[in-house]
Amino acid sequence: MGGDASDWQAADATLRGRAPLDLGYRSDLLQDVASGPIDDKLVVVRGPRRVGKSVLLKDTAATLCRRRDVDPRQVIYLPCDGMRALDLNRVQKIGRDLTQSIDPAPRVWLLDEVTGIKGWTETLKYLRDNTLLSGDTVVCTGSSWDPDAEAERDLFAGRAGTSAWDRDRLLLPMSFRDYLQAWGESLPLDPPAPVWDLQGDAALKVLSRLELFTEDLDLRWQAFLTSGGYPRAVAEYRRTGMVSDAFLHDLAAWLHRDIDPNAPDDSVPTLLEELQARSVSPMDLTDFANALGFARRETAELRVARLVRSCAAVECFQVDGHGRRIPRTQKKLYLVDPLLAWIPPRLRSGAANPDPTHLNEAAIGVGLARTINRLQPGRWRARDTVGYLRTTGLNEIDFAPVAVPSAHAPMLTTPLEAKWVAANWRQAAKTIEGRFGAGIMATRTVLDTTHPAWAVPAPMLSLLME
Repeated sequence: MGGDASDWQAADATLRGRAPLDLGYRSDLLQDVASGPIDDKLVVVRGPRRVGKSVLLKDTAATLCRRRDVDPRQVIYLPCDGMRALDLNRVQKIGRDLTQSIDPAPRVWLLDEVTGIKGWTETLKYLRDNTLLSGDTVVCTGSSWDPDAEAERDLFAGRAGTSAWDRDRLLLPMSFRDYLQAWGESLPLDPPAPVWDLQGDAALKVLSRLELFTEDLDLRWQAFLTSGGYPRAVAEYRRTGMVSDAFLHDLAAWLHRDIDPNAPDDSVPTLLEELQARSVSPMDLTDFANALGFARRETAELRVARLVRSCAAVECFQVDGHGRRIPRTQKKLYLVDPLLAWIPPRLRSGAANPDPTHLNEAAIGVGLARTINRLQPGRWRARDTVGYLRTTGLNEIDFAPVAVPSAHAPMLTTPLEAKWVAANWRQAAKTIEGRFGAGIMATRTVLDTTHPAWAVPAPMLSLLME
């Protein structure tokens, strides 16, 4: 009509909802889609609900609409929640018919919450193989995941560029680095060090610059372990000193819908409380099921599997000294954001507050898992990120070395141990030194790099990693 092609933002409910709590945080996960050529790329973005996937798609659409080389009719946004696979074929026809005036220009399809549709990968594969969708950019997002979906087989193999980063992407709550930047903290935030060289010279320089800010970082880390990294939660916490009950209810409702829809409403707080209490130890699923009152162990297994598929938790399997998973062993489970651990005490009377030592270990583990997935996209989806190790003396090392790619050859990550202490860390360090000769203890405020195993405050380690 000759007007501003991005005026729709003012009336968009998703973007208007962000405006009152906008900290300026923007994910760059789809920067190549927003600013690059419109070609045949295919991208799948996964992440928990309420993390901002819809906002990311709308921001991407807005950037595309402002480009002089893009006709706004090339951009097609579709919320897919509640659809069937059959609907995707119909939508593809309608979308192209409604925009036929710009043919043969390629389209950008932004398919929001499509990954929970049964059979979505097979349908999308058919459309990419047999329709004009083959020359379009397609972005698929979702939080839940059809357990029968075969994304690797149907969508990724030879269909979306040469790099896995072009295809499989993960949008998680803000990292601690993002959190500090959203708060506007004026700290020396140097680039992260390689996770296989967290005790190298570059890491040492970063730590020496951060040492002056130890107390400030400790306070911010504790705030991060309380508010978590959901953008809305961070904004609410900054404004009022707490996350609203309304947002916590939103998160609980999502978990109830995706994980346990037939159970009573209070089943989610009960489940999360029990998981958080067990998060630092390998999980006995039979005992876990009994504690929750499940008659069968399989019921507990199903809840855990749904948590993982919904990107609400990440698994930490037992590995050997070379980072290889040991079959038929128990795993640890970390909630993907600290705020999820606060749902039980905030929404159910009598539930205990989460233990800060558990929150600290989970935050380090999730940060490491996110970094590993960034180095080799797809590993989060493949449940192949962090792992713990049992020594011959039956001691445990929280995050054992695992193989990650580097520019020259595969490398093993630095072994890490999470200890929420402000002193007396050396005794615990002997386990990691005895097994690997070096490593890092993630403490509360202790910084000591004079021993084979370093003591590094957890927030500094987080900034070193990601």
